[in-house]
Amino acid sequence: MNKPVDRQNIRTVPLWINGKHQQASGARSGDVTNPATGRVTARVPFCNAADVDAAVQSASRAFPAWRDSPPLRRARILMRFRELLDKNKDQLAALITAEHGKTLADAGGSVQRGIEVVEFAMGIPHLVKGEHSEEVGTGVDTHSLRQPLGVCAGITPFNFPIMVPLWMFPVALACGNTFVLKPSEKVPSAAMRMAELLKEAGLPDGVFNVVHGDKEAVDALLNHPGIKAISFVGSTPIAKYIYETASKSGKRVQALGGAKNHAVVLPDMTASAADLEFTVDGLMGAAYGSAGERCMSISAVVAVGASADPLVAKLTEKASKLKIGAGDGKDMDMGPLVTRAHRDKVAGYVDKGVAEGAKLVLDGRGLKVTEYQDGNFLGASLFDHVKTDMTIYKDEIFGPVLCVLRVDTLDDAIRMINANPYANGTAVFTRSGGAARKFEREIEVGMVGINVPIPVPIAFFSFGGWRNSLFGDQHVHGMEGVRFYTRGKVVTTRWPDANAVPQGFNMPTLG
Repeated sequence: MNKPVDRQNIRTVPLWINGKHQQASGARSGDVTNPATGRVTARVPFCNAADVDAAVQSASRAFPAWRDSPPLRRARILMRFRELLDKNKDQLAALITAEHGKTLADAGGSVQRGIEVVEFAMGIPHLVKGEHSEEVGTGVDTHSLRQPLGVCAGITPFNFPIMVPLWMFPVALACGNTFVLKPSEKVPSAAMRMAELLKEAGLPDGVFNVVHGDKEAVDALLNHPGIKAISFVGSTPIAKYIYETASKSGKRVQALGGAKNHAVVLPDMTASAADLEFTVDGLMGAAYGSAGERCMSISAVVAVGASADPLVAKLTEKASKLKIGAGDGKDMDMGPLVTRAHRDKVAGYVDKGVAEGAKLVLDGRGLKVTEYQDGNFLGASLFDHVKTDMTIYKDEIFGPVLCVLRVDTLDDAIRMINANPYANGTAVFTRSGGAARKFEREIEVGMVGINVPIPVPIAFFSFGGWRNSLFGDQHVHGMEGVRFYTRGKVVTTRWPDANAVPQGFNMPTLG
């Protein structure tokens, strides 16, 4: 526990309201720590309902003028924002690494994937075009519109402080909405930097706002009558709570929850050394990249038939050689976990797996990083002979723990995955087009990879799972994102004319 004197020179992260930094009104706050060193680097305020209301009021005042601005003008501001993101990419990646812990290369890649959503949103003049039908009746025309909702809000997780917010607010802003973002209190600085870059790009004051905090701030957003839509990414229990609470207050909601992503490996991908190498290289990054703190992380490998033994041997060989250290270190494969509490929780899952009878092939619990004794480090762990009734299979671990399950056939693998309560992402490794097509058609999961272990769609498609991995009807970004942040209107037009058919008392019909 840090003494008060140690905090005298520690900065406090501000809010962003009405185009400038603001101080929170409440006294509650939390620590922001560097996961590699364990040192407190900042204090983050925990906003109360009054702080949230100030942000929503700012967004409400800005909405009419922003809604009425031409879509092309909005797109040009996003174009400038995109250039500023690219110009400051290294700085943004460093902010992520300092507060989340992931490697700089991984952080930079996540910034780039977020930029791609901004590039998609820049096409908004085309994306919100409606339809028109002439002469649907005598002298009658009909056209459709897509119009913004009003003030929207985003609640985002710790693992992608830039990419996940960029899944949300660029599309919302492009559509003519204003926005209030509540990033994770563990990683607040990246959101503040994006707010500054939006202002530099020319975004009018009040269109984008940032608040911080815990459940009190979240509940204030969910229940605020001025907010029309909520976007969320996080764990399944919280996603369900977000969806149910916000829906009761009449809001539109997209709440993306947790995952237990499977990769199926067929025997044809372990028959040759080259194919085995290709498969395992893909699984290594998917399982242990970002220390497993990804909702699209592969945490369960389903080895079919004869693929199991060579697969486990090669996974063990490669996982034991991972370079683990501070995320800003040179050529690191994996950094620390985000907090000490989360590191201990993940280590507890390894304990549980051993206790329940899974074979622990590689144990990451004893890892020591000499230069960072107070860091939240955990090595790669690998289990074999995992069963579907084990806790390490049923729970989303969100750490560097990979489970191998063995089945006899592809049909067995498909049945196992379809029975899992999560359905975010999945993949199959095979050279067989027939097997891949069968898997693609029969698997009941929202995002599917064929020899692609992390099938995160490119920005002009939409991201989201099925079952307990999504609460709501629309996925994020892509055209589903545009539909989420707009509502449709149909206009039927008839102009007075001397030769027009007289209007009567009967139901109008075509003709």
